[in-house]
Amino acid sequence: MKLYHISELEQLTGIKAPTIRVWERRYQLIRPGRTDTNIRMYDDQQVRKLLNVATLLSNGYKISKIAELDDEDMHAMVLGLQSITSAEDSHASAFINDLVISMLAFDEVSFEKKYAAAVRRYGMFDAMIKVFYPLLQKIGIMWTTDDAVPAQEHFASGVMRRKLMAATDALVLKKKSHKKFLLMLPQGEWHEIGLLFANYIIRSKNIETVYLGQNVPYEHVGAVLAKTRISHILLFFITRPENEDLEDIRKKMAIPKNLPLLFTGNSSIISDLQFGKHTHLLQSPQDLLKYL
Repeated sequence: MKLYHISELEQLTGIKAPTIRVWERRYQLIRPGRTDTNIRMYDDQQVRKLLNVATLLSNGYKISKIAELDDEDMHAMVLGLQSITSAEDSHASAFINDLVISMLAFDEVSFEKKYAAAVRRYGMFDAMIKVFYPLLQKIGIMWTTDDAVPAQEHFASGVMRRKLMAATDALVLKKKSHKKFLLMLPQGEWHEIGLLFANYIIRSKNIETVYLGQNVPYEHVGAVLAKTRISHILLFFITRPENEDLEDIRKKMAIPKNLPLLFTGNSSIISDLQFGKHTHLLQSPQDLLKYL
């Protein structure tokens, strides 16, 4: 069973650590374990409970009333919210929390149901933006994954990878666009979820992509540029590149001076990269939409 520090619990639930501590004292909402050095540790069941609490709070319930519920009644109330029309942000948060709960339990059937329900409510594109991207961001898959991801994140990543590929395959380009994006992960980069997500967004706007995928040497890009007209190049950096100057990387890729190079990835890494006039940082899917 995975145990979580309070900082991880804060990231997963969106509830601040001081608030969690107050609720523990005032309402005995959850009872964390303790290490030999008296550090709080939380198990999957406690995370699931706090996710349900977060969902109820976002739908207007008071913490004093929520704390009176047992786990079964709390879960039943959360399920009931899915059939009620509510504010979009609250509803999206409920979907995200339910998907995280399914991930923690390795419950693929439940994950599939919640995924399908989000698509029915929003449509595939808006579900990607409002639910699935924030989900991946919350559990640390898309922008901040490193080599030591927990098994639950691997599980969610595997399911989402299949979904993204199937959704992208279902898109039909209706006509040629004057834009064409080249998407790739540089050599040594293997975490593909964010790139697949970007590929879906671009193709959903009827724009052709050349998808090179994982672990592509910079030197291979020149051959692509010589054989097809590319309007934009998109790179993801999940691990820190050896060369942090993107102008040097542009030269290795033989990118023409005025060709836009877009980049995104691990927020703690991309903020340190150096870049010039025709190289652009993307911090969210909305930033990508500006180029489509």
